[in-house]
Amino acid sequence: MEKTYKLLTPGPLTTTMSVKEQMLFDHCTWDDDYKAITQWIRARLLELAHVTADEYTAVLMQGSGTFGNESVLTSVVGNEEKVLVCSNGAYGVRLAQICRQAGVPSVEYAEPFDIAVDPEKVAEHLAADPSITHVACVHSETTSGLLNDIEAVGRVVRQAGKVFIVDAMSSFAGVDIPMADWGIDFLVSSANKCIQGVPGFSFIICRRDLLEASRGKARSVSLDLYAQWETMERDGGKWRFTSPTHVVLAFAQALRELEEEGGIPARSARYAANQKLLVERMEVLGFKSFIKDHQDPIITIFTMPEDVEFTFAEMYAYIKERGYVLYPGKLTEAETFRIGNIGEIYEADILNVTAALKEFVDEKRDK
Repeated sequence: MEKTYKLLTPGPLTTTMSVKEQMLFDHCTWDDDYKAITQWIRARLLELAHVTADEYTAVLMQGSGTFGNESVLTSVVGNEEKVLVCSNGAYGVRLAQICRQAGVPSVEYAEPFDIAVDPEKVAEHLAADPSITHVACVHSETTSGLLNDIEAVGRVVRQAGKVFIVDAMSSFAGVDIPMADWGIDFLVSSANKCIQGVPGFSFIICRRDLLEASRGKARSVSLDLYAQWETMERDGGKWRFTSPTHVVLAFAQALRELEEEGGIPARSARYAANQKLLVERMEVLGFKSFIKDHQDPIITIFTMPEDVEFTFAEMYAYIKERGYVLYPGKLTEAETFRIGNIGEIYEADILNVTAALKEFVDEKRDK
């Protein structure tokens, strides 16, 4: 039997056995019981976002988080409109790539990967180019572990009368996000992140009036956000095309377990405590946190110790053998790696993995 291990990654992540067990059951996509589960999930997502069904709605979309982002960008930005994409990491860059490849009118505002998106610069872009109608920004940029201030960006976007699209892939339910208060019109996240489900679908929480106004704008059949929503509304939770039934059942269980843990406040506190303890113990070993400001509680990027040489591959194999999987870095200008602390990860796991890293580093120093 293959050796098991825990994932110290930003999703997919380590899930509970009870979430996994939900996938042992087969459901028909047309079944009323299954459609009721979809409807319950949609309602619960609105509660987590602190919005009401009068103003907002939730749409589930097959595929990974990138599918959800592409669905929004290609469905709600019309040919006569333009989106300002804020990028300060690989996932912001991906939003811009989606727009270019799909022919969505766009312009990019870029910052270095260790610098937060500046609300004042967003305001300057909007003032300089009145043709911009939408703004897209990543909240938790898992390239670096940087948390952009989407509340401040949202104020600027709202003051300018534009539509605000937020990629909250790695932050939703791990960081509290009151959508309406922060001026967010479309929020995208994924089943396999802080709600702690498994991969298979993304979800989009949308302002109803703006979603309805997007009818006919979609550039894709399968990723047509309005059409997906219309079917779910009309048919009581029916997905347009075959849905990942097992993943949906697992996600419903994950939502119940989030509530049992104490909701977003309790989960956010656990993640933040994990991250704080991780940094403290890693710095003693010579691993320095790359991000100095705006660090999120989801994932931390570390630079290698200066007094010892080894490769990430060596360290990865050593730690995996001891029950944990690390995450490679995405930066090109520095030798880095990442450690995520979301999912079923607790203080004992942080202590265990840092103890294993100490053994590894000590062995390398002794050679």
